[in-house]
Amino acid sequence: MRKLSSFVGLTCCLVLVWQFSLGAEDKLVIMSPHWEGIEKEFDRNFKEWYQSKTGRGIRLDWIDQGGSSSDFRFIEAEFKRAPKGIGIDLFFGGGTDNYMKLAEMGLLHSFKLPGEELNRIPKEIYGIPVYDSQYRWYGAALSSFGIMHNEFLRQRLKLPEAKTWQDLTQPELLGRIGAADPRESGSAHMIYEIILQGYGWQKGFALITQLGANVRSFSAGANAIPKDVVKGQVIYGMAIDFYAYAQIAVVGKEKIKFVIPPDAAVVSPDSIAILVGAENLGAAKEFVTFVLSDTAQKLWVLPNGDPEGPEWPGGLNRASVIPALYDELGERCVVPNPFTRNLTPIQYDAEKGGIRWDIVSDLIGTLVIENHKNLVEAWKAINKTKDLQKRAAAIQILGEIPLTEEEAMHLSKTEWKKSDFRNRKLKEWGQFSREKFRRAKKIAK
Repeated sequence: MRKLSSFVGLTCCLVLVWQFSLGAEDKLVIMSPHWEGIEKEFDRNFKEWYQSKTGRGIRLDWIDQGGSSSDFRFIEAEFKRAPKGIGIDLFFGGGTDNYMKLAEMGLLHSFKLPGEELNRIPKEIYGIPVYDSQYRWYGAALSSFGIMHNEFLRQRLKLPEAKTWQDLTQPELLGRIGAADPRESGSAHMIYEIILQGYGWQKGFALITQLGANVRSFSAGANAIPKDVVKGQVIYGMAIDFYAYAQIAVVGKEKIKFVIPPDAAVVSPDSIAILVGAENLGAAKEFVTFVLSDTAQKLWVLPNGDPEGPEWPGGLNRASVIPALYDELGERCVVPNPFTRNLTPIQYDAEKGGIRWDIVSDLIGTLVIENHKNLVEAWKAINKTKDLQKRAAAIQILGEIPLTEEEAMHLSKTEWKKSDFRNRKLKEWGQFSREKFRRAKKIAK
């Protein structure tokens, strides 16, 4: 009887252990500015992939501070508080520049993909690295930046075409452009940085200022702009490609157009990395491997309804980092092959862009956005004057900036992290901005 009792007890224990193992669930914490569709698709598909590979379930906790710039600042601040780890395993999305900064700060964990998977990904595209040479970050998808417009309303209102960034400075476009605040949106910041690198510091800021004068209002998130274009609240929008493609998939390419301006074109990676001190390191490595697998990469480029595509209505509409997939999938792809597009991109310097990220955003925020009302008033006065000399003089004043590119780079590397110094400069720039708009308006009259 005693033996039978012991046997029954042992059996119960084994059953409980077996049941517990079946219900075992791992965890992964992901900081990501990605929109809901991407999170849902990668969450669902990774869970299936992970279960089939490991026999275990996994829970993904997605967190976001309100955009890639805010996410980066949060990560940076948290590591100052807890240098060995911040309870976040992965950073997923938000371009490349922030990843380069985190790598330089020693906050990314190096993870080299197996050779077969790594060899399918090119080291660079149009001179921009697709993954880090020390394997601290990888491009998970590719992005381009351009102008989308409501073609139906543009023709109806007899407005000019906008094929270049310079075209967005035309006076007829006053109040017709949608744009986002670079201090809140990483994709918006990239567009401004691309213009600065394509045109140069002085000419680039002059263009951004004139373009900014035509903006109806600056949204916090770049994802709102394509919807505003479709609704007709603005006619033109500065947008990352997949936001535009998503709207085109819904309303049709006859009504909505998207162009990559040849005067400053860039194709760049949207990245993923494991953070130093990741508590769930094994699962984080599996997630990176999954994101760069054929299974996940097909989610970017295939339409909703395709057997290997996403379930999310409208699809994800992003470009894959694996060139061979485009040949394999052919016409099933809903986005153009970025590796074969007829583009002449600028030689974008991602390291430079990363170093001066904060100061560029602050300059645009202070000189263009916070004093937008004064800028618009000056711009209206300039475009009313018929005196070409006065107009030229006023436009020159409008494009003035308070520091050179060299000074901006120096401050970015030295003083800009000091809050007292930064706040003092922002106040000075605000005054500088108001004064130059007053002068430009006075000269134009």
